[in-house]
Amino acid sequence: MENHNLTEVTEFILLGITDRPELQAPLFVLFLIIYLTSLVANLGMIVLTQLDARLQTPMYFFLRHLALVDLGYSTAVGPKMLVNFVSDRNTISYHFCAMQLAFFLVFIGSELFILSAMSYDRYVAICKPLFYTVIMSSRVCWVLVVIPYFYCTFVSLLVSIKIFTLPFCGYNVINHFYCDCIPLIALLCSGTQDVEFIIMIFAAFDLISSLLVVLVSYLLILMSILRMKSAEGRLKAFSTCGSHLTMVTVFYGTLIFMYVQPKDSHSKDTDKMSSIFYTLIIPMLNPLIYSLRNKNVKYAIQKTMQKLSSAFC
Repeated sequence: MENHNLTEVTEFILLGITDRPELQAPLFVLFLIIYLTSLVANLGMIVLTQLDARLQTPMYFFLRHLALVDLGYSTAVGPKMLVNFVSDRNTISYHFCAMQLAFFLVFIGSELFILSAMSYDRYVAICKPLFYTVIMSSRVCWVLVVIPYFYCTFVSLLVSIKIFTLPFCGYNVINHFYCDCIPLIALLCSGTQDVEFIIMIFAAFDLISSLLVVLVSYLLILMSILRMKSAEGRLKAFSTCGSHLTMVTVFYGTLIFMYVQPKDSHSKDTDKMSSIFYTLIIPMLNPLIYSLRNKNVKYAIQKTMQKLSSAFC
């Protein structure tokens, strides 16, 4: 093992999604469409919620940051994966691999806490509507996104530095389509117990704490809705949190499926499919779900399209 430590790893080979040549071109086209849709949709959501006067509320403030982190981690993974479909040698440099891991961890962790902040926002809007503007002030909204950004940056740097300061054994083949913690740890020579413990603790804390906020918020929302006497009021309350509840169910469901499934049914192919879903599919779905279900967003899109058409016609 000590002899292996003398071999310096300068790059990694990503095995990608599939090794079947006939699938490379169709998958490239498919994921290119998915990534471009995600890119346009999330950038559009960021611009709309920033510029449109009707979208200057806490809910759209959080939606803008959700679009930002969706754009962040899909871009950390997507472009390099697309390049590997058309490249003869699917390599990634040592330093770029470290950067990809760091950025991915920052954005994927931030998404958990932004989703939980959005749950709290929906709880205040439905259960305490008279105090909504006081409780969900601009200062509170910024605190609810800035603290997760700083915390996730700290965790990301801690995990990334810990992994990339440990010695690799010279074997540099990663059985994945991007640099993730588990495949990288499998290539380390020694000292993996500490970094595995750190990842387990922070991953458990992030998932459980954010999910707990979501569950408690929606439990209180459900209790408040059931106490409403008006059927119209109940329907309005359900529609208010319907889009967010859909996003939460899809995102947390994917993560729980990936990390809680039994080890004997765990496989690399299953991990890759789950990773594709939450790194590329979900960032595309989130803005589309809000665009299709939210009247204010649809109105802002229509108004923007009218302005663009009048400017070019």
